[in-house]
Amino acid sequence: MNQYDLNLILNPNLSAEQVGIEKDYIETTVKNAGGEISNLDELGNRRLAYAVNKDREGYYLMYTIKAAGNPETDIASTLRLRDHVRRVLVVKDRPEWKTKKA
Repeated sequence: MNQYDLNLILNPNLSAEQVGIEKDYIETTVKNAGGEISNLDELGNRRLAYAVNKDREGYYLMYTIKAAGNPETDIASTLRLRDHVRRVLVVKDRPEWKTKKA
């Protein structure tokens, strides 16, 4: 199983209940695709570089997941169909990115 970063931007106008529902849906989607969540960084509302669906802000969620296969097709394509999800990005974590250069 490889390690991936799953970054999502949600609608900034969601209530705490709606954010919880979206987080539960994301967790079940990852588990149904055969992955597991190892970390969640919830950054909250942040200003975007450009407007997405006429919103200048977005609610950021950054997951670290372990998954086999291709999570871009399994997980990201399913999450993009949600109404409150604005952006989805899946990046494979590579160990050489964490080493310091001399």
